[in-house]
Amino acid sequence: MATKIRLQRHGKKGKPFYYIVVADARAPRDGRFIERLGSYNPNTNPATIDINFDKTLDWVNSGAQPTDTCRAILSYKGVMYKKHLQGGLKKGALTEEQVETKFQEWLDHKDGKITGKKTNLVSAKDEARKAALAAEAKKKEERAAAIVAKNTPPAEEVEAPAEDAAAEPEAEAAE
Repeated sequence: MATKIRLQRHGKKGKPFYYIVVADARAPRDGRFIERLGSYNPNTNPATIDINFDKTLDWVNSGAQPTDTCRAILSYKGVMYKKHLQGGLKKGALTEEQVETKFQEWLDHKDGKITGKKTNLVSAKDEARKAALAAEAKKKEERAAAIVAKNTPPAEEVEAPAEDAAAEPEAEAAE
């Protein structure tokens, strides 16, 4: 029986959520499957992928063919790289220790990239919020200045009575 590792769609319209399953190649997309390997949620940033690594690696090693999207997901999680390294182990090009160290280095590098992306997203969101608050504060200050300018009389009217009032006490003092 030809088996495929593929996505099984769930969720509502416009908000997809996928299960990663192993199914017979002849079964319909959302139909019968052999085993559920994990889930994929593209609605989050970065996308959330939960997968049972060991089961998936066993299925890939036993001949299950992933679809294009599943191949990308499995490559992202390191299943395809681990299969590649195990192929080198079978051929005698690598030892078990070399396979483990190379895979661990790859995982560390990958985790660093993911963490960097998350921190960049958080900092960009914070900067956008600060910029929006600064723009809003500037707009409020401009409105307040416009209201103050509208409610105060012109400078000529304000200063003329003040000059007359100052002149009257001087005239009274001169008498």
